[in-house]
Amino acid sequence: MKHLLTRRRALALGLATGAGLAAPSLALARTAIRNTSSFEMQDWRDHFDSLGKATIVADTVSRALHYWNHDGTDYRIFPTSVPMTEELTKRGYTRIVRKRIGPDWTPTQSMMERNPDLHYMPPGPDNPLGTHALYLSWPAYLIHGTHDTRKIGRKSSDGCIGLYNEMIEELYSLCPVGTQVRLV
Repeated sequence: MKHLLTRRRALALGLATGAGLAAPSLALARTAIRNTSSFEMQDWRDHFDSLGKATIVADTVSRALHYWNHDGTDYRIFPTSVPMTEELTKRGYTRIVRKRIGPDWTPTQSMMERNPDLHYMPPGPDNPLGTHALYLSWPAYLIHGTHDTRKIGRKSSDGCIGLYNEMIEELYSLCPVGTQVRLV
C-alpha cells in the first residue's frame, strides 16, 4: 500500500510539529514568576536630597521596594508584602541600623494581644522573618524575607516590608548600615 501525503495528513503533521515546538514555551509560561516590570518606576529625587550610602523607597500602595546605590547607577525594584491595615502601617523616613542573616523573631506585645498563641521563633523555616533581615531605626519595623511566598504582593504583615528570601538576600548584600529608607 502506497502512503500518500494528502492535504489532511500534511495539515495534521504540521499541527503536531508546531505543538511539539510550542510545548517548551508553554511550560515556561506556566512557571513564570510575577512580572515585576509592571511596577511604576520611582525617582529618588522625589523623596531624598541625595542618595547617601544607598536609598530605599518602599511603596505600600504598589507593594514595591525601590533600591538605588550610592551613585544612582544601580536601580532595582522588588515585589513586597505590606502591612495588613493602616493602623499597622508606619510611613516616613528611617534608616537601616542593623543587618542579620538568620534572624530570630519575638512577637511584639500588640501581636500577642491579637494572637496569644504567638511565641519566640529561632532562625529556620518556620520563622516569619525568612533568611535575612534589615532592621530599621523604628523599633520592631524591618525589611525581611519570608518563607511563605503567598504573602508577597499582599497586605499580610504586622508592619514590616517582606520580600522573597532570594530577593532579601540580594538586597541585604547591596545595603550597608546607614542606608536611608522611606516608606510611602
